[in-house]
Formats: sequence, C-alpha cells, structure tokens
Amino acid sequence: MRIAQVAPLYESVPPALYGGTERVVFWLTEELIRLGHDVTLFASGDSLTTARLVPACKKALRLDAECVDQLAHHMVMLDQVFSEKEKFDLIHFHIDYLHFPMSRHNKVPQVTTLHGRLDLPDLVPLYRHFRNMPVISISDAQRRPLPWANWQGTVHHGLPRESFSVGDGGGGYLVFLGRASPEKGLDDAIKIAKRAGMPLKIAAKIDRVDVVYFENVIKPLLDHPLIDFIGEIGCREKNALLGEAAALLFPINWREPFGLVMIEAMACGTPVIAYPRGSVPEIIKEGVTGFLVSDFESAVRAVRRIGDIDRKKCRRNFEQHFDAQRMAQDYLNIYQRLARSISSSSTVSDGALSWTTLATPSNTT
Repeated sequence: MRIAQVAPLYESVPPALYGGTERVVFWLTEELIRLGHDVTLFASGDSLTTARLVPACKKALRLDAECVDQLAHHMVMLDQVFSEKEKFDLIHFHIDYLHFPMSRHNKVPQVTTLHGRLDLPDLVPLYRHFRNMPVISISDAQRRPLPWANWQGTVHHGLPRESFSVGDGGGGYLVFLGRASPEKGLDDAIKIAKRAGMPLKIAAKIDRVDVVYFENVIKPLLDHPLIDFIGEIGCREKNALLGEAAALLFPINWREPFGLVMIEAMACGTPVIAYPRGSVPEIIKEGVTGFLVSDFESAVRAVRRIGDIDRKKCRRNFEQHFDAQRMAQDYLNIYQRLARSISSSSTVSDGALSWTTLATPSNTT
C-alpha cells in the first residue's frame, strides 16, 4: 500500500528526548516499510526515517526556541498532505482532530489514531459534529467517554523487540519514568519508595504547565538519600535505567489512554507496579508483568513481592502482545478494510467521500 503517516510536529520522529506519539509513529513507519509498503512521513525536518520525509518545519517545535505559534506549522503540514492526497491509498493521521474539516471535504481515504485523553467536556460537541470521521483507539478504556464515535478498532502500541534487552534488575532500585505532573503520580512514587526503603531513580520531563507543581510539591520531596532526580532522558539511556531497575512505579492519577513506559519496562523484563486506572488493566498481566495495586499501602506491599516476577516471562509477554510487528499488522488490517469499503462505496456527499458506510467494529483489532 501507499501510506502517508502524519505526525505531530512538537517532537522529531523519533524524539530526541521525551515523546510518546512521535516514537510510536516512528516504530510504525519503519515496520510498515520493512513489510514492503511505500510510506511517506510528514513530520519535522530533523526526523530520521527510511520513509520519504516531507518536512513542515526545520526541527521539533518544542525544542525550537524561536517557535512562538506551533499551530501555524501544523497548518502548513496539512496543506502539504492534502496537496499530495492522490499519491496515497490511505492517510493515517496522528494529530487528533486538526485535519477533520479538510478530511471531510476531500476525497481521500483516511483514519486517525487518537493518542490523547478523551474525557474533556469540550470534545463531546466536536466529535459529535465530526461523528463520521473514522478513528482508532489505543486502548479500549480510552473510548469510554465517546463510545458512539466512529471507532474502527483498538490498536495497542508496540515497539521493536531489538529496541530493548532484558536486564537483571541488579541495580536494586525502583524507577519512575515520565512527566513530572500531577496525573502521573510522581509524589506517590516518591512516598512509596521511601516507605518501602528502596532507592528511586526519577527520569522525568518538566513541562511548563507543571513547573508550579514540581516546585511546590515534588522539589521538597527530593531532599532524601533514597531519591535521585535524573531529569529528562532519551531513548538510549532508557534500556540501562529500566533494565537495572527492580520495578517501575506507575501510580497514575488519571485514566491514561495507554502508558508507553509500561511496555518499555516489560521489554526489559522489569515488572510494573501500577494503579489500575485507564488502560493499565489491559496492559499489565497480574503476577506476570507486574502488580495492580489499589492504593499507596498495597503498592508498598507489592514492592516487597517484586521477586515473585520472572523477568524472562515478563519479556515473553511483551513479545507476544506488544511488539511493533503486531502493531503494524493490526493497523494494516484496518487500512485494508477501510480502503475496500471506500472503493466499493459510490456514496458521495458535499463533494466528499461518505464515511457513514464504514464498518465500526467494537472489539479490539
């Protein structure tokens, strides 16, 4: 197939540092190419890919000190995408709803993976207005606020098996990897480690919106011999950090749509101790890849049971359910079904393809 992947411009593909969506787009793009498909990637100019790259800006916008209006660059990218629409059998968007008005009025097979939270009241009228847009969820839990949307399937993230290798957990520490934000539960992670008496390494990105939280809530908790705040790290540092960790702490305070760090830890054989919110129960297999804990005290007890997890079995579960080849094939199944549905449909409305005839499977792909 001739496939376009349209990535957000906030980070490069793959990201130099933190960045989940762009990393998934990279893994998907490279795996599709490996499977023999013709892929064009619309992304920032500093992206690294074997696909044909169409840059909409010189470098990742988050790391560009001169960038003031990030939306402006995305509008340029959308024009680039639709000017080449005839070249593709399908366009796969990863930029939420930005393209919906243009997609509605263009004869182009397309689908959107929604990578973010959907439990915001403002999204309800938007997705009702664009109810016919075909969308893909990254977990079944993500769908719950908008069960009536035009869901085409659920595709759990996957990453290449060779990206991470199994570690022995010999570092004897716990790890927190993610954003330093209230919803990620870093304050709980610190309290769990202190109560369990185990060192905690924190590799965390601090967004501008989270500076006050970090200064007022997290910083006072860091002055302790068990706590080591490393800061934001890139992919190269992750394997050693996760592989040598006894466990990953994931005490989230929100309905996380996926949580990529969980499968990164599993790929290293490192068990995950997590609160069962959002997608977590879909990803963590109790007693095999980690423990689902209901509160702070049960998390501390789980830390003491880390030795019950067989790290090789943890890795094997990752290979069976969360590798990039499985993810790419799940997406291809949806692409092909959409392409067949569109080619067999003669219904046209307002000069655009009708998406109302598409099948909307409710179960996972």
